[in-house]
Amino acid sequence: MTPQQFAEICTNIRTQVGRVLLGQEEIVDNVLIGVLARGHVLIEGVPGLGKTLMVRALARVLGCGAKRIQFTPDLMPSDVTGGNIFNQQKQQFEFMPGPVFTQLLLADEINRAPAKTQAALLEAMADRSVSTDGVTRPLPQPFFVMATQNPVESQGTYPLPEAQLDRFLMKLDVTHPSRDVEKRLLANVVKGFDAANLDNVGLEQVITAENLVFMQTYLNQIRVTDDLLDYITDIIARTRSHRSVFLGASPRGSIALLSAARARAAMEGRDFVIPDDVKSLAPSVLRHRLILHPDAEFEGASADDCIKTVLSEARVPKTAA
Repeated sequence: MTPQQFAEICTNIRTQVGRVLLGQEEIVDNVLIGVLARGHVLIEGVPGLGKTLMVRALARVLGCGAKRIQFTPDLMPSDVTGGNIFNQQKQQFEFMPGPVFTQLLLADEINRAPAKTQAALLEAMADRSVSTDGVTRPLPQPFFVMATQNPVESQGTYPLPEAQLDRFLMKLDVTHPSRDVEKRLLANVVKGFDAANLDNVGLEQVITAENLVFMQTYLNQIRVTDDLLDYITDIIARTRSHRSVFLGASPRGSIALLSAARARAAMEGRDFVIPDDVKSLAPSVLRHRLILHPDAEFEGASADDCIKTVLSEARVPKTAA
């Protein structure tokens, strides 16, 4: 596969998903970067912005299976992973897989469940396997989690543990569409568009799940110079020494930034990473990994503000190829 062929496939994927998800081009691009980089994506926003529709459309275009878990305060870990059920005919216990055994998983409103249930996804996200009753079972490949959460201020929500937040490659903020986009959305509904029935839209499958795994492996060929490795290392180090930051990004954060930058470079038809790849993705990759000092939060500082300062102070390499 050539870089141009890789970029053409990505363009076709974005075009197909864009037929049903209007005005969310940047979100679609970042989610696709997450899929290609074998990461998981956390999306924060109020209900009704098309997050479920995005996963269903992506699954169809990528030729992958998809399932959805609606997280609620009474959801149990076994409702996510599955468990052993006694088969009366065979007089023995059999493992019944939970909804996590899929390729594209939508964990909807993940912060409405208590920490014990949220943690049921930790092993699946980190190791792509599930352990129950001493038996470890691998998950299908590819495996991708797109979790959504309501703003922390919303009623009945539980903040995600830092360990779980760190497992997400990116955190994306979804806002309401512009008036023009919302009018186009309404016009599509008038013409008969039904988000619950994608068969009538005529979405085309661009690749298969096997092709997607190959594209994920292809990213290993994307070149990264020593100067860019220094640039990424400098950015991460500066998040740890920023005066407003109590806890900066971990080494997992630097690996995530590198992986996402490689995916962005490949999507644009390049076989090498440039500083803009790193700079453009830094907010999405790092914003959920920084814990600010209480005083800084009280003064109105945000993780994005700190990342902006870090990027302005870090020395940008002159050459990347």
